Amino acid sequence: KARVLVSQTTNPFFNLATEEWLFRTGDVSIPTLYLWRNEPTVVIGRCQNPWKEVNVQKMQSAGVHLARRSSGGGAVYQDSGNTNFTFLTSVDNHDKERNTDIIIRALADFGLTAEASGRNDIVVGGCKVSGAAYRLAPPRALHHGTLLIDVDMGALGGLLNPNKLKMQSKGIASVTSRVSNLKALCKDITHESLTERVIESFCRHYGAEGVEQELLDMGKLERVESLTKVFREIQDDDWRFGQTPAFSHHLEGRFESPSPWGTIDVHLESSRGKITGAKIYSDSLHPNLIEAVEASLVGVNYDASGIDAALRAALATPPGAEMGAAGEGHVSELGGWMKQVL
Repeated sequence: KARVLVSQTTNPFFNLATEEWLFRTGDVSIPTLYLWRNEPTVVIGRCQNPWKEVNVQKMQSAGVHLARRSSGGGAVYQDSGNTNFTFLTSVDNHDKERNTDIIIRALADFGLTAEASGRNDIVVGGCKVSGAAYRLAPPRALHHGTLLIDVDMGALGGLLNPNKLKMQSKGIASVTSRVSNLKALCKDITHESLTERVIESFCRHYGAEGVEQELLDMGKLERVESLTKVFREIQDDDWRFGQTPAFSHHLEGRFESPSPWGTIDVHLESSRGKITGAKIYSDSLHPNLIEAVEASLVGVNYDASGIDAALRAALATPPGAEMGAAGEGHVSELGGWMKQVL
């Protein structure tokens, strides 16, 4: 048994709200696939600073939307040349390698040899054609990503502000240098044809051939009150832009070893030897842990012992406990770096 939903609108706030609504209310005992695409939009990760990640003024002049998703990861530009996929399952049934393989097998139907790369990418011939992010909130698990079919690469490069630390670590010359449209690799690929192949690949895996597709449009807002509530939340300026106060201490770094888990941009306010305010921006795929560290820093001494105390407290929270050894590794790296630069 499986469930397949396909959006018939390119409104990014409806599509993101639908994804969030499915995550909150969907039956995770039934493997679910949701396919959608947006009109021109930049979607940032849950813990990112929009003023740093994108050229907000240029976006507004060009009529490009700014949206924030609930998962971690980095900023992405999307338009109608980009197809989004979402897998929803229980945590017990969550398997990002299996989901990635469903996408890879769909691309194989077009004669393309794709493979997983890094922490969340799919590449063809060394060029990135898909990126993904993940969100776990037991008993729910979500894995979503993009497929670049015929995206406006000029807009992609012109609206995003690539992180200098990430560029240095990856040795790339620009934000567009290592990505490719699938259309350039196979002229037969369209949103419609790729959507069809992904659905077939998904249904084959779960033995659910012939499952009836649920087609979604804006009219669903009028019929489902709980979806309308999420739609309003997603559009809200406080959620999209957040509060970005002026902090007096700024630390920025990137972690590559032993695992490349992301960039960190830490802003701290201190008074009388204590940390009185903290804000952490990151493209980490573990936003719950980042937020736990952020909250734990407030009130501790602004010294090495205070940093250690805050990070121990963060590891004792549910997000820290859920990550186990991986969380301890990330927090240990973060703590060592913070104490060094402070």
